[in-house]
Amino acid sequence: MITAKYIIKKIKSKRLRNALKANVRGTQARPRLILVKSNKYLYTQVIDDASHQVLTNASTLEKDLKTKLKSAKNKEAAKLLGETIAERLLEKKIETVVFDRNVYAFTGRVKIFTDAAREKGIRF
Repeated sequence: MITAKYIIKKIKSKRLRNALKANVRGTQARPRLILVKSNKYLYTQVIDDASHQVLTNASTLEKDLKTKLKSAKNKEAAKLLGETIAERLLEKKIETVVFDRNVYAFTGRVKIFTDAAREKGIRF
């Protein structure tokens, strides 16, 4: 039986995601920073896996970010999102995080996002 390409891609990404989740864990001292890309927006959350709580989040869907951007999913949006989440982390006195890139390659918008957060003072 022939399987559709989108089903194979979904199975591979699920397998990769489970392998990454086995190694990447956030603690109170170093919470996990996760990035999610959709077709329209970028989302990020900072999660403490020990207590299962979301410490802070940001997305390009927010009104104050949307007004500054021409598009909510390009590299400029990734840079602004990285700066925004870094500011929110520094307000909560969190300087070190574990970065969870999800199933995405560390190029393009993901790399720009992390570089912008590093410039603001967040250590990965």
